[in-house]
Amino acid sequence: MPRDLPIGNGTLLAAFDFDYQIRDFYYPRVGKENHALGYPWRFGVWLEGEFSWLNRDSWVLQRDYVSDALVTAVTASHARLPLRLYFNDAIDYEKNILVRRVRVQNLSSRPLAPRIFFHTDLNAMENEIGDTVFFDPKNACLIHYKGPRYFLMSCATETTLGVTHFATGTKRHRGLEGTWRDAENGILGGNPIAQGSVDSVIGIHLSIAAGQEAVCHYWMAVGENYREVEELHRLVTQIGPDRLIERNIDYWRRWILAGEKDYYGLPTLLVERYRRSLLILRTQIDRGGAVIAANDTDIRQFNQDTYSYVWPRDGAIVSEALDRAGYGRMSRRFLEFCTQKAVNYNYSASILAETGFLMHKYNPDGSVGSSWQPWLQDGEMLLPIQEDETALVIWAIWSHYRVHRDIEAIRPIYSPFVERAADFLLGFRDDKTNLPLPSYDLWEERRGIFTFTTATVIGGLKAAANLATLFQDDERVNAYMTGAMEVKAALDQHLYCQREGRFARGILLDDGVQTRDTTVDSSLLGLVIFGGYDPLDERVVRTVQAVEERLWVKAGSGGLARYEGDSYQRALDREGVPGNPWLVCTLWLAQYRIAAARNRKALEQALPLLMWAAERALPSGVLPEQVHPESGDFISVSPLTWSHATLVAAVLDYIEKAQVLSGHESRPHPVVAGTDWR
Repeated sequence: MPRDLPIGNGTLLAAFDFDYQIRDFYYPRVGKENHALGYPWRFGVWLEGEFSWLNRDSWVLQRDYVSDALVTAVTASHARLPLRLYFNDAIDYEKNILVRRVRVQNLSSRPLAPRIFFHTDLNAMENEIGDTVFFDPKNACLIHYKGPRYFLMSCATETTLGVTHFATGTKRHRGLEGTWRDAENGILGGNPIAQGSVDSVIGIHLSIAAGQEAVCHYWMAVGENYREVEELHRLVTQIGPDRLIERNIDYWRRWILAGEKDYYGLPTLLVERYRRSLLILRTQIDRGGAVIAANDTDIRQFNQDTYSYVWPRDGAIVSEALDRAGYGRMSRRFLEFCTQKAVNYNYSASILAETGFLMHKYNPDGSVGSSWQPWLQDGEMLLPIQEDETALVIWAIWSHYRVHRDIEAIRPIYSPFVERAADFLLGFRDDKTNLPLPSYDLWEERRGIFTFTTATVIGGLKAAANLATLFQDDERVNAYMTGAMEVKAALDQHLYCQREGRFARGILLDDGVQTRDTTVDSSLLGLVIFGGYDPLDERVVRTVQAVEERLWVKAGSGGLARYEGDSYQRALDREGVPGNPWLVCTLWLAQYRIAAARNRKALEQALPLLMWAAERALPSGVLPEQVHPESGDFISVSPLTWSHATLVAAVLDYIEKAQVLSGHESRPHPVVAGTDWR
């Protein structure tokens, strides 16, 4: 089940499922450790002998956020229970506190005494062995702990403070489902402590007059020891949970103002999705700079792994979009993560020092992440990399300077990272063709020499040349610009198909034999977005025509598939459906149309694609990786950071192009971050 309504502060992250249950709960880093492990944290209601857990089967749920804030706004109504519930959840922007406000409305003409229940299924440090939960009479709260992880939970009504109804016990062991079952008769057992594989429930008893409402709060303080969580708990009781929520609404509304633009008449829904995408991106970025691809553990069912890693490619695209949107500090943290933290871990440090490339992916702390890409194939040592990931980080570094003009930010990373990485791009080429040597494609499915990768190498080398210019490193300026031109000439010669009249996806290797891969792939749009090709170059135009004609999904939801015959989580196998539609791919097509536009009418041809993406979002604004071709239902993970960043970038492209066209109808719109065009 995809995730919705992420809230977080860069240290603590919570993500809900479609039943409004927390299913992922990360601390002390975004993406690591997940103390929920995908198990649901339930919310239940008991009234006059009837009990119901909150879910879509029994309740009508409306899931959304408070406008322009990382605070949820959820409404729940039941077919039989005469209650309406209103929820607000927030993770404090500064302190590691999760707080929930519940407003319970009595819809009947008589007094009611509902009981509500907060269930917590903690698996401290990402396993359910050796946990303890106990009732702390000192603070009238429940505390889960294991080692350096403490979780304090308490509650309050309008007249009471502290936990008076609770249960602790065993879960998923010897036939016991969990303590949450104890709530279903409306009475909690009050067991004061449990150890092993444990969960807990807190109950609140309310009394509501006819037609009136009652408000209560629940909170969780998270830290490394008892004293830390106790101090956070006292903070909540001192300032009040309501004020805590309101200060977060105010904070995030001030935060989003940094990205305010003249939207040049863009539809309201698209503007709302742009603003919400910026906020969602904020939740997926760790305080140490790691940009996490997605935090949705349900994807584990495919290979017992998740998307909770840093792919340098995804992070670079996020970084570039954030810089342009006005959030340079977050972008800089990512660049420092790549250039200082990630390269100092394990064997990757020596590899970067010797050869200058980044690895496949990284954990949120900068250590090397899991990988399926081998070091050995057919008795030959390989570099298990996707070269575009190294190239795009250089591209993002130049973008950061181009926006902020802060040479002090670039100086510490130029020599240690840019020089080595760009030198690697120069050297990692075939002596005969000048094309990059084989590496894995951006989809992580095949090894070869790919047009997308080659385009990013061009963009990366141009960016490196511009960066070298800042430090009057003339020798490298000439080397990098010459290299970029040589790679572009090689791409034109070896990756363009005269017979088809378009660019190939790449060149595949089979037992040393090279075969041109002419599969139509949406990543060919990277020729313009990253590689600096003229969008009106006839070869590019014909390539894009093939992409549109052969990859547009001719089914209910439309959208652009990744490539012909894409089988990854394929939902329909029939003519007219080359694969599931992807948000990133469809937005790339919008970016191409924007780049190619030479007047306002042509620019507006990108709007249907931008709106397609905006309309695929959940009411909360959350975007997935891909959707079902007919129903539009989410497939794979959500939110996907890459999707949100590409929406932000595409909207900014549109705004910048509209600005240019408003004064200069014929001025071309530059799209390559590897050249100083601002």
